[in-house]
Order: sequence, then structure tokens, then C-alpha cells
Amino acid sequence: MVTSPSLRIGTRGSPLALAQAEEVRRRLAAAWPDLAAPEAVVIVPIKTTGDRIQDRTLADAGGKGLFTKEIEEALIAGELDLAVHSMKDVPTWLPDGLIIPCLLPREDPRDALIVGPTAAGAKRLSGLPHAARIGTSALRRRAQLLAHRGDLVVVNFRGNVGTRLRKIEAGEVHATILALAGLRRLGLADRAAAILDPIDMLPAVAQGAIGIECRADDKRVRGYLARLHDEATGIAIAAERGVLERLDGSCRTPIAALATVSKGRVALDALVARPDGSEVLKTSREGPVGDAAALGCDAGDELRRSIGPNFFAMTGGE
Repeated sequence: MVTSPSLRIGTRGSPLALAQAEEVRRRLAAAWPDLAAPEAVVIVPIKTTGDRIQDRTLADAGGKGLFTKEIEEALIAGELDLAVHSMKDVPTWLPDGLIIPCLLPREDPRDALIVGPTAAGAKRLSGLPHAARIGTSALRRRAQLLAHRGDLVVVNFRGNVGTRLRKIEAGEVHATILALAGLRRLGLADRAAAILDPIDMLPAVAQGAIGIECRADDKRVRGYLARLHDEATGIAIAAERGVLERLDGSCRTPIAALATVSKGRVALDALVARPDGSEVLKTSREGPVGDAAALGCDAGDELRRSIGPNFFAMTGGE
């Protein structure tokens, strides 16, 4: 009989974050018989600073690390054995002593268009009414939306998936854009009026990927996680985060990247944009999977050379 949990999983407390942690628990139980008992692995919800702040953009509040800081502190303190994150929320640099050795198979990384009663029938961005109000707190989405349609009015839109959907139904905005991966994990994919082609809306770096973080010196946990790691996802995320690293990516920077892996090669598309959408710079790379991170860094270096010191004049947040 298990008298204490073998593993303690730290996560944010939103419905999506809890669903992701449950997926990790299921995979651990399937891979390791000693973790199959219900009490063997426990999920520990932690309210992060990013969850508490709803009245301003993440950039104004301090950046992406607001969704991981408290969880990582508990991990370092030994109060948790591992942490489950949406990789798009994870800063480029991890705290000393922590690593992300495991990525689950990636969900569909694309964005989805959600429309409310005031835009009923719209099946694409071009079908939204003139001067439609679009709710998003993501500067990446804001920039690409305005690059396609300068007439759109983009307003700050915070909250978890359920909160945003309720705001849509209440008519606060005509539409919003959410990650398709999150909708699928919550069983809400049918709410999408359209799935946006990456040509029109390149996703956030690592969107759709779940990363599992642990202490670098914890060989026991690393051994458990080794069976869960998806190599193709790891390669794609290494390329995308390479772009982010070179651009010093933060919530104040409209950066997007998407890598795909096939037959031993990785293909990468990346962009940076002015926050008002007036200029979008793009680049692409392709090469062997062993060079994934280097390809991402090289793409990021090219984009960095192309932008001027005042390129990111406006602020906002993902």
C-alpha cells in the first residue's frame, strides 16, 4: 500500500492547467506500474502571480515568468517533484538547478478563431464586421491581426479559457483567438469558428506543447520522465526557443515561430512584428534535426539584425 505519494506534480490551478497535469499523471501511470495507484501521484495546484493579475497585460505586470515563478520556487524547495507547464509560458532561461527533460507529444499548435453573437456566421478573419472588436492580450496575435486588417479594434482580454468564452457570449467583443490545443484538451474544440492557417497567424513559440520540469539532480524523477519524452516535439521546441533566445523574447515582443519535423529534418518559420502590425519581418530555415537549436538561433539572429532599436515601440503581453 502506498502511504505517501511517490510524485508530487505542481501546476497552475486553471481548468486547462489541471487537465494537462492529469494527462501527465495518466501517462506516468501507463508507463510505470508502481505509479498506477490513484494515491501514487498527486497534483498540487499553485496560484501564480500571473493568475492573480487580471487587470493589465502581462508585460505591464512583469512578463511570462509570472506563470511559473511560484511553482519553480516550490520545486527548488523540494515541496514538489515535478512541474507541468504550457511551454509557451516558460521563459527562455530556467532558474539554476532546474531543467525540462520531458516534452509530451505536441497538440495542434495552431490558433482558433472564436466568434460571438455579434459576429455570428463569420468563418474567417476576413468575414468579421468592419472595425470588429477582437479580444486578446497576446501582442503576437494583436500584431498579426492588425497586419491583416488595420480596421480591427484589438482590446485587452485576460482570463482562462472559460472566462474568455463567457465574455464572448456576453457580447463584450465580436471575437477572440485562442490556442486550438487548449480548446481540445478541454473538450471545447467545437467552439472554434475557424482554425487559422499559420500563414495568417503564426503561433506562439512552443504553443501546444506541455513541458515537465524537475530538479537537474533528481535522477529518480528524470528516470520516470524519460519514458514520456517525445523526441519530435523536443526537436521542434528546441528550434522555436532558439529564435526566442536570440531575440531576448518577452511579453513585450511580438515573436512567433513554428517548427515541424519530418524524415530527419526540421523546417522552421519565424517572425517578429511591430506591435501595431505596420511591419512584419519573416524568415525560414530547414536542416537536419541535430541542428534544430542552431537553426532557431540563426533565424533569430537574422531577425535581430533586421530590426532597429525602436522596432518594439508599443508594449503589450502574451
